[in-house]
Amino acid sequence: MFDDNAHRGGVAAGCLRSQRRAAIDASNLIRLGGVIRERRLRLGLSLAEVAERVSCGKSTLSEIETGARERPPGADVLVRLEAALGFESGQLIEIANWESTPEPVRRRVTTSRQAALRLRELLASKQSRHDALDRAFDTGELRRLVESLDPTLPKGIELVEVPRELPVINKVKAGYPTEFTDLGYPARVADEYVRVPDIDDADAFGARVVGDSMEPEYREGDVVVFSPKADVVSGMDCFVRLEPDHESTFKRVYFETDALGNELIRLQPLNSAYPPVVVPRERVAGLYSGVSVVRSLSGRR
Repeated sequence: MFDDNAHRGGVAAGCLRSQRRAAIDASNLIRLGGVIRERRLRLGLSLAEVAERVSCGKSTLSEIETGARERPPGADVLVRLEAALGFESGQLIEIANWESTPEPVRRRVTTSRQAALRLRELLASKQSRHDALDRAFDTGELRRLVESLDPTLPKGIELVEVPRELPVINKVKAGYPTEFTDLGYPARVADEYVRVPDIDDADAFGARVVGDSMEPEYREGDVVVFSPKADVVSGMDCFVRLEPDHESTFKRVYFETDALGNELIRLQPLNSAYPPVVVPRERVAGLYSGVSVVRSLSGRR
């Protein structure tokens, strides 16, 4: 009587053996014997045919292919194998030398090569190169890549963040709103840049203060750095863009509501000599929070 369960069990066992054999074969392809065997089979040659061409025993060639030999064959045999199987000159010798390299060294070299390829990918990013490297720094990926490239790097060493170069797009009036222009530059491009550490916003920009309405905290000539990424809350000092006249100003902003429930924004100077300006929320085209200020010591009064 036919035992269906036994049949299924036999098929399952056979499949498992096939999967294991395939896994072994796949891993073997990166080894010298696997490379030789794959080329021989692709050329449709038998062990005996190749052994005759190479002037070695069939059993010797079988041991090379299966990895049964403790050491790779000598260079003279490898040169003849390269000629018999159509390999480039030195290709099998290079594989044999790699296979003879101690495992810890192979792991380190492989990891370093992967790290180098990843760094090349970051530097060739279609996005801003600075942005890609900044993200890699923030996530810790850059540290891991550097440590992979140089395993002797002490684990506790601090990687110093290079200050980001931010475009100074224009001057911002620290008084009444004035016409705004970014001088027609594309994003992140300008004639003047300022280097600022601890800024993780790729779209951050600087604007030079004109006027005295934000004194004493901000003086004329200061470069205030604004971050579109930062949240804006009531009471923050912001770069404000107003419509429909494309005006801009630098003020402390407060979110308010009138008696009818309309949303308003109060633009409050810090200098008491200037009155506040209250505008409807819909007139505000952009609010960018100030996150840093760059001031020249030579400009102190």
